Amino acid sequence: MAPDQSEDVSKDLSSGSQSRGLMQRIRTFRPKEVLTWQLARTLAMGQGLAGLICGTAISSQYLASSFHVNTPMMQSFLHYTLLCLTYTTMLLCGTGEGNILQILRKRWWKYLLLGLVDVEANYAVVKAYQYTTLTSVQLLDCFVIPVLMLLSWWVLKARYRPVHYVAVCICLMGVGAMVGADLLAGRDQGSTSNILLGDGLVLISASLYAVSNVCQEYTVKNLSRVEFLGMVGLFGTIISTIQMVVLERKEIAAIQWSWQIGLLFAAYALCMYTLYSCMPIVVKLSSATAVNLSLLTADLFSLFCGVFLFQYSFSGLYLVSLVIILIGFITFNAVPTPTDHTDPATASFPVCEDGCYRYPVAYQNDIIKQEVAVGVSTEGEAEEWRSDTEKRRSGRCKEDVGLSTKM
Repeated sequence: MAPDQSEDVSKDLSSGSQSRGLMQRIRTFRPKEVLTWQLARTLAMGQGLAGLICGTAISSQYLASSFHVNTPMMQSFLHYTLLCLTYTTMLLCGTGEGNILQILRKRWWKYLLLGLVDVEANYAVVKAYQYTTLTSVQLLDCFVIPVLMLLSWWVLKARYRPVHYVAVCICLMGVGAMVGADLLAGRDQGSTSNILLGDGLVLISASLYAVSNVCQEYTVKNLSRVEFLGMVGLFGTIISTIQMVVLERKEIAAIQWSWQIGLLFAAYALCMYTLYSCMPIVVKLSSATAVNLSLLTADLFSLFCGVFLFQYSFSGLYLVSLVIILIGFITFNAVPTPTDHTDPATASFPVCEDGCYRYPVAYQNDIIKQEVAVGVSTEGEAEEWRSDTEKRRSGRCKEDVGLSTKM
């Protein structure tokens, strides 16, 4: 009975210490240490990416509704070509390990698979609109979040805390409010020809996007942003060209070209090019999961623009949804995500390219205190070593003096 009682006592002590630690963190919580400029910058950049996705959605909708142009592979071909012309050319001019020949010699098959995954993710989600409704796409597209968290846990060794799961649930509640506003406004657009196929395409697209984003985070944090974009541009151009020639020859030949259609194609390509160019920067500042949470507001931006451009009916739930998603995003980014080889209580926090810490000020203060403590201990050890050395020398001098007097 004694061992059982001791185990119960230890469990009670541990639970009591955890509760006291939680209450201590709540009492010492300071909003200024969480709501930092770094978090504000990450939030602003994430919403900028959502605005770019809104631009791609509006240009695609104009092409489909006003000009009856439905060529997703041709649109993808344009922005992959821009990436290839920019970043693959930079790799051609690189030297050493950053040269394109060295990269292809070591990792060509990995980037081939990554390019295939990225191209098919874009194609599947556009194709899904032909078979299922907008509501299904908006709901099932959120499947990218749990898949991304699972892959980050497995591949990137990210270890999420309970607050991260709560933040994700808050963001999904915001998406639910947006879908509810669509249903109340009667805006359940799309086709119902084969809902099962369309929903399956959305789930496939979400899974492929998760794989692509995890590979992107790993590459930009361990290799380089230019390498990722250059390789994706190169293989994306090759794959999209082949798929465009095979699947969209008739649709491209039937296009009645005008300056409006050319302008819409250019707007789509530039928005996607800017999105691909800037997304690795935001991923490096935070994580792929945080970026995808921020991108949940892209549909809301499209709805706000549709109120003026396509005469959509406005609902107050749209604003509620936007606020809820932003609260969830801030909650997710307020707490750092340690990896499995670091202790969450003493995790080391990387420094951004501009020299600022990626995590709240409280952790920065802890790091400074640790550095000061290490410096003080090092100085103390050095001083002790000097005093010991002087004592030994003085002892030797006394021995020499004693020997000389004996002689």
